[in-house]
Amino acid sequence: MAVAALDHPSHAAMVPQGYGAGVERVGDINEQGNWYRGGVEQMLFFSWLYSVEHDNFKPRIPEGATQEDLIRISRFYDLAPENPRVDMAEALQHLPISDILQNINGKREIFDKMIKRKPNDPEWYEGGLYHDNMDIGVPSFWFASWYDVSITPNLALFNHVRNNAKDKDVRDNQYLVIAPTLHCAYTRATENTIVDERSVGDARLNYAEQIYAWFDLWLKDEQNDFKETTPRVQYYTMGTNEWQASETWPPENAKPTTFYLNSDGNANSLYGDGRLSKSKPISEQKDSYTYDPMKPVPSYGGNVCCTGNAVKGGAFDQQQMETRNDILVYTSPVLDTDTEVSGFIESTIYVSSDVKDTDFTLKLIDVYPDGRAYNLDETIQRARYREGDDQEVFMKEGEIYPISFTPLSTSNVFKKGHRIRIEISSSNFPRFARNQNTGGDNYNEDEGVVAHNNIHYAPEYASFIKLPVVGG
Repeated sequence: MAVAALDHPSHAAMVPQGYGAGVERVGDINEQGNWYRGGVEQMLFFSWLYSVEHDNFKPRIPEGATQEDLIRISRFYDLAPENPRVDMAEALQHLPISDILQNINGKREIFDKMIKRKPNDPEWYEGGLYHDNMDIGVPSFWFASWYDVSITPNLALFNHVRNNAKDKDVRDNQYLVIAPTLHCAYTRATENTIVDERSVGDARLNYAEQIYAWFDLWLKDEQNDFKETTPRVQYYTMGTNEWQASETWPPENAKPTTFYLNSDGNANSLYGDGRLSKSKPISEQKDSYTYDPMKPVPSYGGNVCCTGNAVKGGAFDQQQMETRNDILVYTSPVLDTDTEVSGFIESTIYVSSDVKDTDFTLKLIDVYPDGRAYNLDETIQRARYREGDDQEVFMKEGEIYPISFTPLSTSNVFKKGHRIRIEISSSNFPRFARNQNTGGDNYNEDEGVVAHNNIHYAPEYASFIKLPVVGG
């Protein structure tokens, strides 16, 4: 992304795929290349850094070595060594998190610096990441996927370039594909594409044909029909399992529809009374749960990559997870018609706690008539950064605060007979680092305190999620 912003005369076009790790800031989204989400460390980078950083202390091949030399010595030495495999599911459990790489004998120089940086540290702006005051000057054919860790910043960047590039010719030459797959798994789609536990149908697309046509257009100056035959946005809608096309993202006919969270005070678990409806709460109520950082809610599927064996991404039936009392579950009535949700999903909840700082998580679920509950997207927000990544504002016991999440993104038809569900909790581990709830640095803490957290509902505290309903 940063290279594209150089507008080098030899850089004619690009096809960025799964590119979120190159994005520092775009609009209100400030993730520092997927290091943070809502001010919480995404632990994929802990695992990823271990696997890709090689030690400075290693044998060096002399300059001028010939191909014959390399072939000969390759019989004796591994010229592309990999770090020893480790059990990341166990490794990421270690506290404090600042010692995780040291604990598995990984290279630490970059990690030791990054783990101490706060979300808006000036050093984030000194590296090779892209931020939105840099003008991208390259025609781009973007590829994203619904179960990628960075789907929302990916889509936000596409929109940003299309709307803000200084060169009109660049603005007019931005195209996007969104597949129903995991990170960089576009070509793995088959006639029956299974995203771990959920079938999303025949998600194949003629990727190679489109990409070659794109490069022929820009690199060979070949006057082909790419622009005439390629939609501006090609996106796959799960549920109906079909490719769709739009001139914009979100689709122009997607209308924000607000659903409010409510209960009779017992939304805890799948067996509680949490409700999701279009009606605002008319009386004051709250749901309460306990978050113990030593017993966090395990990550189960989701929009993630690069965590080794610690988290398997994708769509999984969440019913067993939802039996936990530290997960609040809010479910809509049974839908009497197919409901397409395609676009960015905004959400705000009103919270209080007995600790200075804690986290809040949100997950969007498609509930089938037989009870299967498949996750679509998820997010998190650290309370101390609720007023922005550039300031830490701690909570006071008993006071109620609004928490607004980084938007979710999806395209899914909730079929007639299905229900829409929201989960609220305070951990999603080890996808996200757990909050020790002390108000301290967190990265250097090996002990935490238990938080007693509350979600509030009242006319003035209307916790909600806003779904972009197509045709709604």
